[in-house]
Amino acid sequence: MAELTAVLASTHHPFYYKATTSPPDERPPYAGDWQRKVEAYRETLIAADPDILVMVGADHFHQLWLDNYPQFLIGQAEQYDATFYNEEREFGIPKFLLQGDVDFSRYMHQELMNQEFDLAVSHELKIDHSIICPIITVRPEADLPVVPIYTNIFVPPLPSPKRFYELGRAIRRVIDSYPTEKKVVAIGTGHLSLELGGPRQFGEHGPDPLFDADAIEWLSTGNAEAILANVTHESMSGVGNATHGFMDLLLMMGIAGEGEHADYVDQLDLFHTREMYITWYPYKNQKQAEAATAAAEVSDASTGPIYANDAVWDQFREEKQESEQGTGADALSAVGEGSER
Repeated sequence: MAELTAVLASTHHPFYYKATTSPPDERPPYAGDWQRKVEAYRETLIAADPDILVMVGADHFHQLWLDNYPQFLIGQAEQYDATFYNEEREFGIPKFLLQGDVDFSRYMHQELMNQEFDLAVSHELKIDHSIICPIITVRPEADLPVVPIYTNIFVPPLPSPKRFYELGRAIRRVIDSYPTEKKVVAIGTGHLSLELGGPRQFGEHGPDPLFDADAIEWLSTGNAEAILANVTHESMSGVGNATHGFMDLLLMMGIAGEGEHADYVDQLDLFHTREMYITWYPYKNQKQAEAATAAAEVSDASTGPIYANDAVWDQFREEKQESEQGTGADALSAVGEGSER
C-alpha cells in the first residue's frame, strides 16, 4: 500500500516568488527572512522523499465562478497547465506544466464517493496560485505528479469546518489503502486571519494575531475538538473577511490525524498577514527527525507545537488589553457626558 510520508500545511502568499527573485535593490526588507524560512521548510519535504503529491487548494475565481463552483473538486488529467494571466502580471508567478496521476485521481475520486464525499471532477483543470505557491516554495523543480483537490472557501453556502475535517480524514484513508509501493505526500495551503480588500488589509500585522496564535496551537497539536468548538463561518469572518481558507488547513490536519503533534512548526509576521509552515511525519524516521531539527535551527522554528500562551504572542495580548481598556474608558466618558447634559 502507499506510504504517507509527510503532510504539509502552510499559508500561501503569491508575492513570495517576486519578493525573493527581484534584484537585491528591489526586494522588500523582509524578503531575506522569508526566503530563509521557506528554504528551511523545503527540507522537511525533501526528507519525505515523495513520489506523488496530493495537493489541496482553492480556485480564486480563475476557472470557477459564482454560477458553477463545486464544494469539492478533483482533477483527473494527464497534465495541468498552471498560472493565470493576472497571477503573472501582478505577482510575477511563472507558468508551470504539472504532471498528473490519472490512476490515483480516479482511485481517490471513487473511494471518496464510497465514503459519501461526492466530488466534482475536471479533466481540464487549470491550476492557480493556491497550488503553485507551495510548488514554488517546497518543490520548485515541479517534477512530481500531482493529484489536485479544490475546495470551496469563497462562495456561500460553504461546507462546514467539520465537513472539511472529515474530508481530510477520508483522504487519509484513501491514501493508506491505495495499492502502490509509492510514497505520497499531502500538501495543502490556506490562511490564518486574512483581510482582502477590507479596512484591515494593510495593517502592521495580520487582522487578528490572537486568532493566529490559537489556530497555530490547534493545528500543531491536532486539536480538532477545539477547532470545531470555536471556529464557525461567522467567527472566521469576524477575524478577517478571507479567513475561511483556514478550513483547508483544518483539512490537512485531518489527513495528519486527530491528536497528532506536528514535527515542524514555523511562522512569520509578514506585514499584513502571518505566514505559517507545518509538517507532520506520520511514520517519522531518523532522517526526517534530523531534517526537521536542522531546518528548525536555520529558521528559528519549532520541532513541536507552538502554543498560544508562548511569549511570542505577549505583545498582541497586551495590545488587545489596552484596546479593550481604551474602549471601556471611552464608553464611560460618553455616559458621563450624557449625564451632564
